[in-house]
Amino acid sequence: MQLTNPHDVPVYTISGASTARPLPDWLARKRKRSLKNDPEYANRVELLQDFEFEEASTCVRVSDDGEWAMSTGTYKPQIHTHSLHNLSLSFSRHTTSLNHSFVLLSSDYSKSLHLQTDRRLEFHTPGGCHYETRLPRYGRDLIYDRRSAEALVPSTGVNADGSGEVYRLNLEIGRFMKPYQINVGVDDLVGGGGLQGGINAGSVNTAAIAEESHNLLAFGTSIGTVEFWDPRSKTRAGVLAGQEGEITALDFDRSGLSLVTGSSEGIVQIFDLRRPVPILRKDQGYGYPIKTLIHMTTSSQEKKILSADKRIIKLWDESNGQAWTSVEPAVDLNSVAWCKNSGMLLTANEGKQQHAFFIPQLGPAPKWCSFLDNMVEEMAEEAPMETYDNYKFLTLPELKQLNMGHLVGTTSLLRPYMHGYFVATKLYEEARLISNPYIFEDERAKRIKEKVEKERASRIRGGKKVKVNQNLVDKMLKKQERREKVDEERGVLGDDRFTKLFEDEEFAIDEKSREFQAINPSTKVGATAALPRAVDSGAEGSDSDEEEQIRPEPTPEMRISSSSYKKSGHQRQDKALGTRVQGAGRVNKHGGDVVGEKQSVFVPSGGKKDKADQSEPAKKARRDDGRRSASNNFFRKL
Repeated sequence: MQLTNPHDVPVYTISGASTARPLPDWLARKRKRSLKNDPEYANRVELLQDFEFEEASTCVRVSDDGEWAMSTGTYKPQIHTHSLHNLSLSFSRHTTSLNHSFVLLSSDYSKSLHLQTDRRLEFHTPGGCHYETRLPRYGRDLIYDRRSAEALVPSTGVNADGSGEVYRLNLEIGRFMKPYQINVGVDDLVGGGGLQGGINAGSVNTAAIAEESHNLLAFGTSIGTVEFWDPRSKTRAGVLAGQEGEITALDFDRSGLSLVTGSSEGIVQIFDLRRPVPILRKDQGYGYPIKTLIHMTTSSQEKKILSADKRIIKLWDESNGQAWTSVEPAVDLNSVAWCKNSGMLLTANEGKQQHAFFIPQLGPAPKWCSFLDNMVEEMAEEAPMETYDNYKFLTLPELKQLNMGHLVGTTSLLRPYMHGYFVATKLYEEARLISNPYIFEDERAKRIKEKVEKERASRIRGGKKVKVNQNLVDKMLKKQERREKVDEERGVLGDDRFTKLFEDEEFAIDEKSREFQAINPSTKVGATAALPRAVDSGAEGSDSDEEEQIRPEPTPEMRISSSSYKKSGHQRQDKALGTRVQGAGRVNKHGGDVVGEKQSVFVPSGGKKDKADQSEPAKKARRDDGRRSASNNFFRKL
C-alpha cells in the first residue's frame, strides 16, 4: 500500500504492480524466497487474493449488493469471480474465446451475460455456461434493460437499408426482437465494407441507459452523433450531433437529465438533455479514446465525473470542470469499476495484476475492507512526500553562477516558480561539478566542520553573560553538558524571582572570603586570596626592619581523593614528612633540593653550626638517606 498521488486529494494504491513488465515467474519466486525474512514484505497488504490474470484483464464489474467482483481476462480466456466478503477468489472458469464485455443480470454473480469476440453471447450461472447464441455481426458493447428484460448489443456494419443496428435479445421470450436502426452515415454496401463491416464501415460503438429515471436509451455512433430511443414506443426520441470524432463512452446521471459523452479524440462533454449545447467541455489531455465514464457522488454530496482512457484516470467537478484528483498507473487501462458509496476503484488493465485504488475523500472504504480507513489515518500522520523531491530551487543569479543562464526559456529542464527556477537535481550536480571541480573536497570539509560544531554544541562556552556571579552561571550550565541541548533559561537562570542574583551587585558572591572558602574548600576561585606574610629568617643577621618579601600563593586546585583515582596515576603519591624531594639521583636530607616556591624552617638557627654546615663538603649519599627514621626526624630537633 503506497501513496500514489500526494496532492490535496490523495490516492492510495492498494494492489497492482508498479512496473509495466512483471518479473518472470522463476525470478519472482526467487525474490519472494529472499524476502521471506523482510518484515515490511511480511506485513504487506494483499487486498484480494489472486486478483490477477496470466497476461491481461479486459473487463471488471462489481455486483449491486457489493459482495462480488467479476473480471475477465486472458490468456487463456477465463473468468474470475472474487468473494469480496472473504477477500479471496471464489472460482475461475475458462472460455473458448476472448471476452469483449459482460453485464451482471442479477444482484450477485449468479447470472451474467458475456459478449465474446467471436460474435457469441454466453449466459453463465454458478454451474457453468448455461446457454450461448450467435449474433449476425460483431458486437461493440453490451447493456441490459431490466424493465423490458432485453439485452442490447450495438454492432458494427450496416444492414440492407444502410443503417446500423442495435440487437435486442429478449430474455423473457428467449428470441431476438426487431433491432433499433441507427443512422451511422455510411452505406456499407456502397463503401465496399460488406455485411460484416470493414475499415471504413460505420458502427454503433456504445450504449447507455437511464435506469434510475426515465429509462431512455442513448447510442453513440462512429460519426459523432448520439441517438436517443424510447424503449416503450421503440421510436427515436432525438439526435445529438456535432461531436468531434467517434463517440466511445456514454453515461447518464442518476436524475436522467445529465449525459456525459466521451470521444475517440479524448474530449469529454456534459450535456443537459433540454439543451443541444454542451454545458462543459474537458480535454483528457492524451488524445486517446475515452473508455469509461462514471457519475460519482462523494461522501460530502459533491458531484464528480470519472473519465478514463488507457493512460490515466481523472476525477473532476461536474459543475465547473475543475480537476479534483487523478491516478496514472504504469500499465494501460481497459476498464474501471467503482464500488458504489465508497472510495474504492477496481481496474482491468494490460498488466498481469489488476489494480485497486482507494480515494478517502471520495468515500469510506467498503465494508469488506473497512480496515483500510485505519491504515490511511496512520499513513496520513506521516510526513507527506514533497512534490519536487528531485528538483533544486535556484535563483537567476545562482543559475548564471553555474553557467546555466542560457537555458532560461529555451528548455523544459528549468521550471519557473516565483522568483527562481526548479532544476533537476542530476543536472544541478553535473553543472556544479563542472563549475567547481573541487566540490568533493569542499563538501567533505563542510561535513567535517558541521560534525565538529555539532560536538561543540553540547559544551559550555560561557554562552550566557551576566553582570554578577558569572562563575555561578557557568557552574549551572556545566551540569547540562551531557544533555543534547543546553538550555540557558532552565531552572534558576530562567526564573524571574532570582533576577537580582545575577544583576544586582549587592548579591555578588565573594569567592575570596573566608566563609566561602570554608564552605567550598575544593572550589577553584578566580583570583588569588590574601596570604599571610612569611619572613625569610634562614640567614644570619637579618634585620627585623628589612622589607618582607611576599610570595603569591598558588591557585587552589580541585583534587579527587578516591583511592582508585590515586592508583591510576592521576595524583602524586604522598610521601613522609621531610622526604618530599624530587630530583634525579639520590637525595641528601640536609642539602637536598627544595620542593615548592619557598622553604619553611622550624629549627632555631645557630650561627656557628650554620657556618659549619655551610663549610662542610657534601657527604656521600647513603642508600637509606631518603627514608624516614626516628633519629633524623625534624621534630626531634625542636
